[in-house]
Amino acid sequence: MDGKMSWAVGNTVDYKGFPADRSKTGGWVPAALILGIEVSERLSTMGIAVNLVTYLGGTMHLPSSTSANIVTDFMGTSFLLCLLGGFLADSFLGRYRTIAIFAIIQTLGTGSLAIVTKLPKLRPTPCHTHIVSNCKQASEFQMGVLYLALYIIALGTGGLKSSVSGFGTDQFDEKDEKEKTQMAYFFQRFFFFISIGTLTAVTVLVYIQDEVGRSLAYGICSISMAVAIVIFLSGSRRYRYKKSTGSPIVQILQVIAAAIRKRKLEVPYDVTLLYENTPHESRIYHSDQFSLLDKAAVVTEEDMEGNNSSNPPNPWKLCTVTRVEEVKMMAKLLPVWVTTIMFWTTYAQMITFSVVQASTMDRSLGSFKIPAGSLTVFFVAAILITLAFYDRLIMPLWKKWKGKPGFTSLQRMALGLILSGLGMAAAAIAEMKRLSVAHDVGLATATVPVSVFLLIPQFFLVGAGEAFIYTGQLDFFITQSPKGMKTMSTGLFLTTLSLGFFMSSFLVSVTKKVTGGGGREGWIADNINFGRLDLFYALLTILSLLNFLVYLLFASWYKPQKVQDNGSGVEMEGLANGSHHGEEKC
Repeated sequence: MDGKMSWAVGNTVDYKGFPADRSKTGGWVPAALILGIEVSERLSTMGIAVNLVTYLGGTMHLPSSTSANIVTDFMGTSFLLCLLGGFLADSFLGRYRTIAIFAIIQTLGTGSLAIVTKLPKLRPTPCHTHIVSNCKQASEFQMGVLYLALYIIALGTGGLKSSVSGFGTDQFDEKDEKEKTQMAYFFQRFFFFISIGTLTAVTVLVYIQDEVGRSLAYGICSISMAVAIVIFLSGSRRYRYKKSTGSPIVQILQVIAAAIRKRKLEVPYDVTLLYENTPHESRIYHSDQFSLLDKAAVVTEEDMEGNNSSNPPNPWKLCTVTRVEEVKMMAKLLPVWVTTIMFWTTYAQMITFSVVQASTMDRSLGSFKIPAGSLTVFFVAAILITLAFYDRLIMPLWKKWKGKPGFTSLQRMALGLILSGLGMAAAAIAEMKRLSVAHDVGLATATVPVSVFLLIPQFFLVGAGEAFIYTGQLDFFITQSPKGMKTMSTGLFLTTLSLGFFMSSFLVSVTKKVTGGGGREGWIADNINFGRLDLFYALLTILSLLNFLVYLLFASWYKPQKVQDNGSGVEMEGLANGSHHGEEKC
């Protein structure tokens, strides 16, 4: 290797397609340019989401349950589309192009929303009563145009979100100790900048929406993303690029197809007879879990016929042990994945019904009236305080006591689930108090004489929970997934947010149907003063508790996978030409 190549970073290229030069590409500067996209995305998404429910109720004259479901469906779709973005990045576009294309789409979406909220013909006639049922609702055409703008934003968000963190980490070389340390700090700052974007959204942007105009606020979102795109593109010469290696979904389907094809075969007692040709340093230990998938690595005479170094086995018929174990690793993530969805269902209440609660309460702070959507500032503050407390106090104490640098990812997720359940319990108690006062002063009262600060405990508890569960999930799904499937694993993590929002919509619809009807308002009424939102929060508390117990069961079952040092299995370079021992069970 010549002097120039000694500076090359493995598996990455520069913008010309040549091996990336360590001295000219990657590092903190390019990573910082990428972070600007994430800050602008969070500013736009959260700036819209936390205050959209008040626009739907106050301007479009929709019932509270309908407004809440529109918000949660919008957020759910945004995160679900992360799978699409991850697939396109892995299979065709690469992370750089995926981010650029979908950031432009989101810019167009926020610009469209600015226009939609500006034109009087795209909203119903103003109504000067807080009783929504007495006002004329938005027409199907008006809602259709609004939906179009929202889901263009959702497409942009989903497309770029799954690639931003991955492209950021591409700027650091894991094999270089200095850059590996920088990568660890990148993850911390990545979440910090997300929180800064959210904080700006729920304070400055929400205030502009309520006091100046929504059109201006959404226009600011569009402009900020446009500026972030220009900054992002300016770093094109400095970035390190990893070539698309194909979708992990195809690799997973190959293992499943091969296992089904060989379902009638027996797995040999000696697992070293299973097919393996992966380089020794990249091999993964065979594990006993999901043993049915092992059949994909069973070697038959048909597999051996006609195979040589230039004609490898058909991956749809025969897979390596390592490839099978990679699929097992993804499968083992699913039980934990399922049980973390409930957190995001409780989180959804913070940007929907909690904001509706705030809009009916006394929000005065001296002569200043706090926008209802800005109550989520306590949510963001809880995240930042919790992260600082954990980093500066808990981690050093835990290292002295246990000898480990902080809680494991599973422990952090457990804390997040506990705190979210406590948050729902606090929300139920706060709503009981608010309803009690509402009954005393009259249910038709627009502003119930109860301080909005009564809602702080629920925002703070769920916010502290997010600080633990978000970092825990991000750590768990990235570190416990196969190296070639980390983009897909990130998308899998983000779908927990998506499904949590969809679960909220489902629970709201079912609760409204079961408890309402026949002239009854039910728990979730058009005007929450006439409903029993406290009972809905109590239901979520119970569901959170049950979900936490199931999580503990799955967390205790989970065992991490190990990479081999010296390989195992039959190494088949065309024909089975040798076997290697060294199996270790997890």
